[in-house]
Amino acid sequence: MSKDDLLKKLWDIGHNIVETKGFELIDVEFVKESGNWYLRYYIDKPGGVNLDDCQLISVEVSRLLDVTDPIPYSYILEVSSPGIERPLKKDKDFLRHIGSFVEIKTFERIKGKKVFTGILDDYSNDGIATIKNGQSYSIPKEKIASAKLKFRWNGE
Repeated sequence: MSKDDLLKKLWDIGHNIVETKGFELIDVEFVKESGNWYLRYYIDKPGGVNLDDCQLISVEVSRLLDVTDPIPYSYILEVSSPGIERPLKKDKDFLRHIGSFVEIKTFERIKGKKVFTGILDDYSNDGIATIKNGQSYSIPKEKIASAKLKFRWNGE
């Protein structure tokens, strides 16, 4: 099974459980760090998640992973909030956070830049994010390498 196929299967496992419990699945990671494999599920709900929420989802996901056994080697399961600088991956993430301070990194330069920080001013049906930070930048979704909310430290 390819890594993409495995990630899709892991996403489907988590998504089914998370949605039935009233949460939103934000992201799934399966990465090797310091010799260990980590399977991370990032969940959210209105008002945020707490430790009890993460434990509930962890127990449910762990049960299903034990039954389906999609990963042929040992790993560490983690369930957490996406954090204050949560990623923006889906169209609905961008739409929900119009007016928020964001950071967008692109695969290629746009107007001489690859990193844009500013207010997410708009997100169109065509998948074009518009950021304002003194200037206005239109960034097509297919050119976005990563996007996330950006926390402003000390009023920056």
